[in-house]
Amino acid sequence: MKAEDPAAESPAPPVQILRKTLWAWAVATAFGIGLLKPGPGTWASIAAVLFWAVAARAVRLAPHALLAALLVGIALALVLGIPASTIAARESGIQDPGFVVIDEVIGQWIALLFCPPDWAHALIALALFRLFDIFKPPPARQLERLPAGWGIVCDDVAAGLYALGIASLARIWY
Repeated sequence: MKAEDPAAESPAPPVQILRKTLWAWAVATAFGIGLLKPGPGTWASIAAVLFWAVAARAVRLAPHALLAALLVGIALALVLGIPASTIAARESGIQDPGFVVIDEVIGQWIALLFCPPDWAHALIALALFRLFDIFKPPPARQLERLPAGWGIVCDDVAAGLYALGIASLARIWY
C-alpha cells in the first residue's frame, strides 16, 4: 500500500484576490497619505495645510484667488471623495476605514477658507480642525450615521465648519 500525503487530500486554500477600484482608492487615501502610520487623519490634515501653504506662498495667489482655488478644491474633493469613500469602504469591508482620509483633507481646507496666509493662522486652523474632528460635537457625530461615503465625509465637513467658525471669531476678536 502506498502512503498517502494528507495535504494532497485537502484542496489548496482559496486565493483571495482583493480587487480595488484604483481611482477611488487614490482619491479616498489622498494619493496614499491615508496609508501613513500612525494617525493617517493627522497626516492628511498636515498635507492639506502644506498644499494650501504652497498655493498661498510659493504660487503667491492673491487672497481672493486663494479663496477661489480652495472652494474649487473643496467642491472637487467632495464630488470625487464621497463616491470614492463609498467604494473604498465597500471594497475593504470596513464601514469607516481609517485609511480613507479625503474627508480630513476636505475638512481641513474648510477650516482654512478665510485664514490669512501665514503659519500662525494655519497652525490654529489645523489644531482646531483636529480637535473638532476627534471630539465631534453635535451634529458632527450624528452625521457619521449617514449612508456610506456621505457619513464618512460629512462629519469632517462639520468639524471643518466648527474650526472655521471658531478661527474666524478669534480673528475678529483679536
